Formats: sequence, C-alpha cells, structure tokens
Amino acid sequence: MLKKLGILALFSLTASVCFANVDTVRENIKKQYPNLKISNIQKTEMPGLYSANLDQQIIYVGEDGQHMFVGSMIRLKDQKNLTKDLVLGQNSIDWKQLPLKDAIKTVKGNGQHVLAVFSDPNCPYCKQLEPELDKLKDVTIYTFIYPLKPQSIVVSRQVWCAPNQSYSWKKLIQQGVKPTVASCANPIDRNLELGKKLGFNGTPTLIFANGFKLVGARSAEEIQAVWKELGL
Repeated sequence: MLKKLGILALFSLTASVCFANVDTVRENIKKQYPNLKISNIQKTEMPGLYSANLDQQIIYVGEDGQHMFVGSMIRLKDQKNLTKDLVLGQNSIDWKQLPLKDAIKTVKGNGQHVLAVFSDPNCPYCKQLEPELDKLKDVTIYTFIYPLKPQSIVVSRQVWCAPNQSYSWKKLIQQGVKPTVASCANPIDRNLELGKKLGFNGTPTLIFANGFKLVGARSAEEIQAVWKELGL
C-alpha cells in the first residue's frame, strides 16, 4: 500500500496560488507551457491538486501549473483508488448500447468472459490483435466489423454474408483470404453509424462487459489483466 503511495510523497505542492480554480490552472499551464496538450482539468478531493488528461492518460497537476505527476491517488480512509475511478469514468460506454445481433459472435470454452471488438479488416493493428484474441480462453467475443477504410467496406459486407461468418473473418484478417459471396442484408452501415455515435475514431476498439473501453492492439495477457483488475 505504502509503495503505491510513494509517488504522492514525491509531489511538492506549491501554495503560491491560494484560491485557484480549474480556469486558473488551465491558464497557468497555457501561459507557461503552451505546447503541452493537457485537457479535461478537474478538481480532486485533495486541495490544490487537479486531475487532467495528457497523451490519453490520467495525470495530476498543481495549482500553479509547475508540477505534474503520473500515478494512482489512493483515499486512505477506505483505500479507494480514485485514479481507477477516473479512468473507468472517462473510458466507458453503456454496454447496452451495443446491438450484439450486428456482430459476429465467437464463443470459446464456457464463454464466461465477454468482449466486444470494433475492427477493420485492413487495419494493421486489428491484424495484430486477432492472434492475441485466439489465445484467450472461456470468452465470448462479439466482433463488430467497422470498416473505417473505404477499401474495407465491400469485403466487410462479404464476410457478413458468408455461410460461416467467424471462419470467413479469421481467414480474411489473418490470411488476407477474401470471401466470394453474393450480397445480402448486412449491418455494416449501422456499425459505422454506431461507431461514430460512440466516438470510435480508431481500430481496434475493445469494449469489456462493464463498458470499459480500450483503443489499440492489446496482448492476451493485458486483456486478462483487465478482467482480473475489474473482476470480469
């Protein structure tokens, strides 16, 4: 516990700004470090300390904009990880918004772990992710084909119309083998609308059963670590 809090002890809070607010902190950073792209500045439970986002991660800054650190803020009275709550709150969607009927369903083992993936067949990072998904056990994966690249649209529809969607998807994304089937009613346009509505600008995007969102290729070990950390 104390090791986790060690990084807090390294933070020296400057008291020169006694009554700072979010706007003041924002202006202090902008004036002194205009090239630092810090966003979403918010007050925390600790006086004089503000949370913010930098390069897609949670950081903490002082009132004068002169000090910054990255780490977990733990509330001692109940040992609650406040940084974890911030991460979940800022990177989550409502799982119920996902129309699972519009995804390719793959079940492995007892399927107890649930994962949704928005993936483009021509996305190199999506191709990196697929072998990692294959390593997962006891999982139900819902693959929403999400062709952000224009050249992916036709083949995405063909995969959906294939007799064995899961097999055709694997052959395409892992081996580049395109299905040759006639067109049929498909959810590809709906998937594109859904992804845009949810703000998914890149692939792959992974959604866990509690709505937690991760963008980018992840290893099987990283995915399993999220399951363990979030009790999924």
